[in-house]
Amino acid sequence: MSSTVRTPSGDRLGRLLNLVPYLLARPGILISEAAADLGVTDRQLREDLELLWVCGLPGYGPGDLIDMAIDGDHVTISHDAGMDKPLRLNPDEALALVVALRMLAETPGIGTRDAIERALAKIESAAGDLADAPVAVRLPANQKKLAAVRGAVDSGHALRLTYYTAARDETTDRVVDPMRMLMVGGFNYLEAWCRRAEATRLFRIDRIDGFTELDEPSAPPVEAVPHDVTGGVFRPGPELPLVTLRVGRGGRWITEYYPVEEVVKDSTEWLVTMRVTDLGWAQRFLTGQGRDVTVIGPPELLDRIRAQAATALDQYAAPTGLGADPVAGR
Repeated sequence: MSSTVRTPSGDRLGRLLNLVPYLLARPGILISEAAADLGVTDRQLREDLELLWVCGLPGYGPGDLIDMAIDGDHVTISHDAGMDKPLRLNPDEALALVVALRMLAETPGIGTRDAIERALAKIESAAGDLADAPVAVRLPANQKKLAAVRGAVDSGHALRLTYYTAARDETTDRVVDPMRMLMVGGFNYLEAWCRRAEATRLFRIDRIDGFTELDEPSAPPVEAVPHDVTGGVFRPGPELPLVTLRVGRGGRWITEYYPVEEVVKDSTEWLVTMRVTDLGWAQRFLTGQGRDVTVIGPPELLDRIRAQAATALDQYAAPTGLGADPVAGR
């Protein structure tokens, strides 16, 4: 079976349009180096080069087609057929990039602010009217809190936090040794060594109810290793509880919003398995989904939900204490 990863035709077209000017600027480049720069495999790039050989100007005769020399693992464009300029962003793409860069520039604690501002200036200058587009980028709420936490982290002191843990629906007090600030998935986090958990933890800024800067310095121990957040904050593993659901059309959004291990689809319902950090969180989340989601397992989660439902029904059946006639006694 072929190991080539197939990409959408639109992605390949964009890559092909950029490939000629890219190679023109780097004559004799290693195919492996070019593939790494373009985010494709060596085999995919070689297939792109084979396709370029039959591309060019109308007429498609000698001198009309793109030509190149492939010497072992090196490639050089010998005739560009007029495709010597990189693909330009369309207005929607340029505006989206401007908005994203402006948001990054507004984020406290970003260490590459100079590079961001240089890139933003270059794009706005090339985008013409978009430079004056009425787009004001502001991060959602928590700005003052974010700036205050950032200032405390910069001071190099330990912090006492009052923090809401959504997974357990509880608020706790803990002392932490700050390590860094970061943004993942649109949320700002404080990464710190938690003395209560004796482990490195990520604290979402909007869930910090309050904090006090202590006199003692921040001193994370040697075992305080930063999290790898390249794949997101939540990293499901086999040690976490596995939940199985049957979801209807109205509940399929769960498979897009949360990491899932497996989805078995049929025409009406999907069977979904997913890892969760805490069964208490799963109980609160799933009881609010209505008829579109049915919990299949694990048994402990089913028992929790049945007990919660029974308690709710008992509340409805309890006497009101107002007597048989609520008007009597007036």
